[in-house]
Amino acid sequence: MRAIMIVSVLAIGLAACGQRPGERALTGGLIGAGVGAGAAALTGGNLATGAIVGGGVGAVGGAVTAPRR
Repeated sequence: MRAIMIVSVLAIGLAACGQRPGERALTGGLIGAGVGAGAAALTGGNLATGAIVGGGVGAVGGAVTAPRR
């Protein structure tokens, strides 16, 4: 559970890259998957699960955020 919380915070913080919601969802998902896999590796978790959870959180976070002006 701790790893999921770490992944969520990191993925949401990095999610808003792009101008349109689709771009932010895609880049957020990719960044989140990388962060999730990295966090899972550091905590001894399953890399695939970390990537899936991180990717999902990053994609949702990217899709619902507004671009910086």
